[in-house]
Amino acid sequence: MTGMTERLRETIRAQDWHRTPAGDPQDATANLALLRTLYETGRRDLPLGRLLEGHVDAVQIVARYGDEAQVAALRRALADGAMLGVWNAALPDAPLRLDGGRLNGGKSYASGAGVLTHALVTAQAADGNRLLLLDLAAAPPAIDRDWWRTTGMQRSETHQVRWHDAAVPEAVRIGAPDVYAREPFFSGGALRFVAVHAGGVAALCDRSRDHLVATGRADDPFQAARLAELFTLADTAAGAVRHAATSWFAAGGDDGGEARLARVAAARLTVADAAERAILLAQQAVGLSGHFLSHPLSATLADLSVYLRQPAPDAQRMRVGRAVRDGLLVPGL
Repeated sequence: MTGMTERLRETIRAQDWHRTPAGDPQDATANLALLRTLYETGRRDLPLGRLLEGHVDAVQIVARYGDEAQVAALRRALADGAMLGVWNAALPDAPLRLDGGRLNGGKSYASGAGVLTHALVTAQAADGNRLLLLDLAAAPPAIDRDWWRTTGMQRSETHQVRWHDAAVPEAVRIGAPDVYAREPFFSGGALRFVAVHAGGVAALCDRSRDHLVATGRADDPFQAARLAELFTLADTAAGAVRHAATSWFAAGGDDGGEARLARVAAARLTVADAAERAILLAQQAVGLSGHFLSHPLSATLADLSVYLRQPAPDAQRMRVGRAVRDGLLVPGL
């Protein structure tokens, strides 16, 4: 068992999610409780937070769209220590296809490859894009570990995976064709990884403060100003997640859900902007020491810089702009 495998399993068990899986929150209180767990995990360890978020995503999808037998099987697997993730990015040269009960092709950006026990994957089939919950012991992919050579998030074990003529039983097909991208869950689910990002911003504040206090530099007026701004950025990031989480259940009259989705997009933009500024401030506060691999700040700087590179940030800004234009988002206190 690898170190990350053990840490992920322990984190899931600490939340009792192996007995009571973290399904779709039904109210703002449950939503905040889930997001706070992801936030605090990211604050401690961003790669672990990434894997925990993927586990929650996969469990929610299966619980939402699976039939009674599939949900029961999921609960048994979780009780036995299963760790799940969602792999949806196609390999450019070999997208995953399901044909005649056989799986061929692969996935890129497969976080947790070699760590997870199960992967929820999207595969193109004759009737549309299908969701498959694969037991990775029964259908092990070939894992290309040489591809993930990045400056951060190395410990997330994000690799490329391929299957060749793997048998896929009917029972692993989750939900109807094309259900994966169904709204509001698809876009709204981004708030989970945004919560982990916000935890990373808090970690920058924590580790910069710890360094300045330990080195006797926290009372320097320039450093005090940096700490004040780091706190404000971290608090702003957390507040944006909290507001989006509570607003999700208070968007009365928004039949299409667009106001809720735009609020999630706005939170993502707010947290990303806060994170970019906090990275710069943390580097200025700690200086060269923070770039030594042995320094606690070093991994946070590198991991958050990589993790922030989620796809389609411009699309999120356009969504927020349209919502403001249409009066769905209106600033107020």
